[in-house]
Amino acid sequence: MIMNTLELREKRAKAWDAAKAFLDSKRGEDGLVSAEDTAVYDKMEADVAALGKEIDRLERQAAIENELNKPTAAPIRNAPELSRMDAKIGRASNEYRQDFFAAMRGRPVSNVLQTGVDEDGGYLVPEEFENTIVQGLDEANVVRTLAKTITTASDRKIPVAVDSSVAQWTPENGTIAESQPSFAQKTLTAYKLAVASRVSNELLQDSMFNLEQYLSADFARALGVAEEEAFCVGDGNGQPTGIFHETDGGQIGHTAAKATEISFDDVITLIYGLKSPYRRNAAFLINDATIAGLRKLKDATGLYLWQPSPQQGQPDRLFGYPLYMSPYVPRIAADALVLAFGDFNYYWIADRAGRTMQRLIELYAMTGQVGFLATERVDGKVILPEGIKLLQMGS
Repeated sequence: MIMNTLELREKRAKAWDAAKAFLDSKRGEDGLVSAEDTAVYDKMEADVAALGKEIDRLERQAAIENELNKPTAAPIRNAPELSRMDAKIGRASNEYRQDFFAAMRGRPVSNVLQTGVDEDGGYLVPEEFENTIVQGLDEANVVRTLAKTITTASDRKIPVAVDSSVAQWTPENGTIAESQPSFAQKTLTAYKLAVASRVSNELLQDSMFNLEQYLSADFARALGVAEEEAFCVGDGNGQPTGIFHETDGGQIGHTAAKATEISFDDVITLIYGLKSPYRRNAAFLINDATIAGLRKLKDATGLYLWQPSPQQGQPDRLFGYPLYMSPYVPRIAADALVLAFGDFNYYWIADRAGRTMQRLIELYAMTGQVGFLATERVDGKVILPEGIKLLQMGS
């Protein structure tokens, strides 16, 4: 029997309660647990983690399917002559969309595609299809769901205040001291990201094969994976600069006492190292593997701090703050930056308008396939480092 996400969340919550109870019952007076009981607990914890990943996977699938199942056109609700006034033009038109996918299948097209020829070759994707790709990226890329995203036509220069004006007590008729706030500048450019996919000639000739749906899902997954890795640990060299970059990412808010273990005190110090205005919309970003250590953290009363969310679509919580997981956040190791806490609206993603797709006819002709190449241009940077604090492991 296939469970829905709500049933899986309830099952996960029960499994976690059972794991906690087992661990507590097997802990000796010295606070230690035998190797045999530890192995049992680790298996129970792994089951909880597996349920969490399955919940995330089902929710992403449901979101993508809902997007793909949306109607491609609205029903006619007025007189035909009036509806023509609202007809879409350019890349948003139905004619462009039909000709675009006809061209991708190698079929004759009209000249409507001339409005979307890209300077690097290929065609700009139809607006509706491009929006589907963006939606897919949002679901496959956790950083995109947290960060601020803007669309640019060229490089965007962002002024950032380094310091602010300072008010001073001044006597009557005294000279008012003049403040001189200074500003720095962050530049969001555009780095090229590309992905190629192949489809057999037999599938392209099959009218039942939904080429649009296949390419949308395939490109969204591939681009989303590459983006998220760069948004986390990118070095800024031909790619975005990641949140966990040592010098241009978030600020190091605390260094853990140990090299291989995060303590209760480490997390508290990190939280309150972030200024209170940023804590209003703050969240944690962490690697899946690091969660195992955090799940065992308890407060002074012996209650576990990690709270698995029983509500569909809601993230788990740590100290009451949402906790998001990405496989591209660095794992626990000496000197590694392993945990980010802050308002991720201060990580800006700049999408250069217009993704493109090109049909590659001859490259795979010997294997009876046609290639498709999709490209996008994107950048990402931490705009205000003090808004995102990082936990660094000890040496």
